[in-house]
Amino acid sequence: MTESKNIINEKNTEKLLSDLIRIYSPYFEEENIMEFVHDWLKERNIPVEYHYYEDDKVTKFKGVNVIGELKGNKSGKKVLINGHMDSVQLCEGWTKDPLDPVVEEGRMYGLGSLDMKSGSAAAMMAIEAFKNAVPDFDGSIVYHFVSDEEGPYGLGTNFIIHDELITDADVAIVPEPSAGFTGVNFPCLCLGARGGYSYTVEFTGKSAHAANPQNGICAIEAASKVIMELKKTELKVDPYLGTGDICVIDMNGGGAACSVADKASFTVFRHIVMGEDKETIKKELDDAVKAADIDADYEIKFREAPTPDSDGFLPYRVDEDNEYSVKFKESIKSVTDKDPEIAYFQSIGDFCYIGSRLNIPTFVFGPGGENYHGADEYVIIEDVIKTAEVIYDYLVRILT
Repeated sequence: MTESKNIINEKNTEKLLSDLIRIYSPYFEEENIMEFVHDWLKERNIPVEYHYYEDDKVTKFKGVNVIGELKGNKSGKKVLINGHMDSVQLCEGWTKDPLDPVVEEGRMYGLGSLDMKSGSAAAMMAIEAFKNAVPDFDGSIVYHFVSDEEGPYGLGTNFIIHDELITDADVAIVPEPSAGFTGVNFPCLCLGARGGYSYTVEFTGKSAHAANPQNGICAIEAASKVIMELKKTELKVDPYLGTGDICVIDMNGGGAACSVADKASFTVFRHIVMGEDKETIKKELDDAVKAADIDADYEIKFREAPTPDSDGFLPYRVDEDNEYSVKFKESIKSVTDKDPEIAYFQSIGDFCYIGSRLNIPTFVFGPGGENYHGADEYVIIEDVIKTAEVIYDYLVRILT
């Protein structure tokens, strides 16, 4: 095995990450960064092409991903690497220039530095190092640098799966900042994640004059009672993912002037664990309505989706004793001289699509840092280098 430590050039990695941060690429505005990634790979003779997609149902967004496959000399395992190139929108409160990265005390500050341009840079460097150092290997490395992970549907990865561009991968690496997201010191290996659905409950009551409310049925009161009962739901406990969450994120209601409100609605984001799904959500709502003893009619509506499998995110989990898990832990130990802390993501991401829809072991492993989705976001540079070295080491272990 080619020595994994010091295989990644720190200066080149820092420059690549800086270049990525300088390109403002909030979701739905990724064309420039995708062109940069495409050209970066092409200049290094790494196979690469564009994948174009269109959501013509919901967002009407036309997007692009950068994809490629590095093939070995013989058949073997197929390793998928997935990283998103978009960031959230720029927020208020920055004390540093969010698009002119600066390094202070081993931390690189900038928008998207932690989530997840650092992980994508680490993956790009690992792929380049593998191509240059390992000319003879079995199987292949498939890499997807996608758009719109931060958006409402994870359109980039969703359409790669929907368009059946990847159907036969054996294992996946998603270098999201596992240490940064979980608050656990690097190295942290996430072996699963909760899923989630967004749904709205609409209530129809009966209008009446506000002077005689007893003659009407107030939809707002009905919705409020159901919310209170819904929050009493006993949620399933998963020994690894914990419990889900019922979070009311919006409420509306009203009617004619000086009248009992005949319309109301509330929207919930429901994180779920293994064994929970849309049917679980419907049942707990029905139980809450029954307990609330309301007279108003109600209807649950899950959000409209671009494709059949993108209306929500299913949870997934990888067994710690799985052969791919064991090798990943070996790679981490070899590179960092530490055993990884095992953790599980509490929210959703493209890794949910990959782990549940492709049904393959999907590992989330990336650097530490703070303030993702916030002002003065930063990543720890040393962790970025180590992330790249771990990915490289793992590729060597699996494919040679």
